[in-house]
Amino acid sequence: MSILVIDIGTSGVRAAVVHPDASITNEHHIEVLPASPMQGLVEFDPTAMAAAALEVAGRTLDEVGSVEAVGVATQRASSVIWDRATGQPLAPGLGWQDLRTVGDCLVLQGEGLRFAPNQSATKFTHLLSLVDRTEDLCLGTVDSWIIWNLTGGAAHVTDVSNAAVTGLMHTDASDWDASILARLGIPTDAMPRIVDSSGPIAPASALEGAPMICGLAGDQQASLIGQSCVEPGPAKITFGTGGMLDMVVGPMRPSFSGRSSNGSFPIVAWRRGDELVWGLEAIMLSAGTNVEWLRDDLGLIDSVAESHSVAASCADTDGVVYVPALLGLGTPRWDFGARGALFGLTRGSGRPQIVRAVLEGVAHRGADLVEAVEADAGATIATLRVDGGMSANPTFVQALADATGRPVEVSPVLEATTLGAAYLAGLAIGTWAGWSDIAGAWRPRTVVEPTGSLDRVRWARAVDRAAAWIPDLSALEF
Repeated sequence: MSILVIDIGTSGVRAAVVHPDASITNEHHIEVLPASPMQGLVEFDPTAMAAAALEVAGRTLDEVGSVEAVGVATQRASSVIWDRATGQPLAPGLGWQDLRTVGDCLVLQGEGLRFAPNQSATKFTHLLSLVDRTEDLCLGTVDSWIIWNLTGGAAHVTDVSNAAVTGLMHTDASDWDASILARLGIPTDAMPRIVDSSGPIAPASALEGAPMICGLAGDQQASLIGQSCVEPGPAKITFGTGGMLDMVVGPMRPSFSGRSSNGSFPIVAWRRGDELVWGLEAIMLSAGTNVEWLRDDLGLIDSVAESHSVAASCADTDGVVYVPALLGLGTPRWDFGARGALFGLTRGSGRPQIVRAVLEGVAHRGADLVEAVEADAGATIATLRVDGGMSANPTFVQALADATGRPVEVSPVLEATTLGAAYLAGLAIGTWAGWSDIAGAWRPRTVVEPTGSLDRVRWARAVDRAAAWIPDLSALEF
């Protein structure tokens, strides 16, 4: 019983087929890059995104003939407004990284409403300000927009894992909070219906055979499930452009409703029937971006892959420490005014030491996330699993094992979101009988044991020196 998965990322759209043995075939990808018309603004073309999703899904179906179900994973919080009658977008989509509503968030803080600019709440309000009416509109995150197009406009829905990161739900994740919608001027009838992450949603009538959409989740939750972290104990970190650590905590919401003193957040991992499962999430704002900086701006490497061989050509950094704060620091400090920094340079510091320091700096940030979530969960992360582009770098993965002092299990697929969306759809149609099947399906590509340790005390000193480099930005609190 094969499953078509459509995965909407920040820089592209992917489709593939996942089989009952968790193998992935018939993969197609189209690059759909966001635009940045000004510093801090991130926009995308919703029409191009939807067209790309339909195209890659069509190519995959042409090759396999038919599938039993469809799973969808999407970037979270990116926001779209469209006309309900025509299905046409009424403005550019706002990417999750877009910061144009920072001022709105600060004003609302004064009223006791705390939103971050990377949530959907103030993005929706801004999109509404661009149109001259409130009737016959649809607002939604990317999952809503893609499902609308897959169903030919028959379904305006979002799953609870995506809805919970908008900032617009009740704290128990039961439904939209009407009082917050009213305060922000968001029409209730423009909002999508909230559905389960796993279960029949609607036929994908825009695809050949109209297979049923049965799985839907935000990308980080899909990656969590795709790496079989479906019960308390294991956690995953996805090292992409940024880095996200997620772990399951169970049916009880964490005791804090917003960001904790340790810098992590409660998330809804998934909902399936009466089963609502909560998790914790910790964030680093830049991960793979730092390796791209080495390549594109410093010219120290010719390719991302070369960072491994260059870093491996020296035994250690010879005292060089890099703080990967190109966009500020996330968990645990949340300092938007921190900036990237290199410390400990000497006349003998060369290309290998600097490249290695960058990889180790991201590994240190991974250890920061682990420590923060362990403190908030009140439990040890028994197993650390990784996916994303940097998980293919052996030098980096070894540094992560050394920084965290624990084995690191590398995902068998580079992007586990595809597997996670398939698992959610497959649970709905019986491909997998239950969560124990998903937990038992984990087969890491490799397990990397610690062979040494990284100096966490010196790391903490370096972070202190990189902090508050731009005091006005550091003073912002979301």
